[in-house]
Amino acid sequence: MPALNIKVCLLGDNAVGKTSLVRRFLDNVFEHRFAGAIGFRVNRKVVIVTASSDVVEVAMMIWDLAASEDLDQVCTSYLRGADGAVLVCDMTRPETLESLRAYAAMMSRANPHARFVVAANKDDLLPGPRLAEAQLQALAAELRASYFLTSAKTGDAVEAVFRELGRALAN
Repeated sequence: MPALNIKVCLLGDNAVGKTSLVRRFLDNVFEHRFAGAIGFRVNRKVVIVTASSDVVEVAMMIWDLAASEDLDQVCTSYLRGADGAVLVCDMTRPETLESLRAYAAMMSRANPHARFVVAANKDDLLPGPRLAEAQLQALAAELRASYFLTSAKTGDAVEAVFRELGRALAN
């Protein structure tokens, strides 16, 4: 079975749920108290994906970067060498979607061949203001990325986000 090592960064504004998505993916846990990342944390997980009719073992080094609405504070050295990113927005805060363009641009400057997956997190929270799925579709198309409606709380589509990025990078 072919093997692939990849570096994946999670990017998005403060409190969109990046760390919660990583915790759900790695350990299948969710904590109700907010404990955002400080600096960065690197984790590893191996997933098996099918790509181009091959089964591929993908070892993901997942970098959970501290959020920053001031993109200058996101150190491009963390992005250097990254193969792809999970771009995370918050379904209950439509303004967080707009930031993803800037994060994607920053990642593309560090690695022009980077691949993206968009995770619209907190899909379980209703009612209230919500991001329109048409907006997600438009951004995903612009970035040539897949998108998923996720919930770190329930686990909905969390595994699918990371597997899709692994599959896209293995092709």
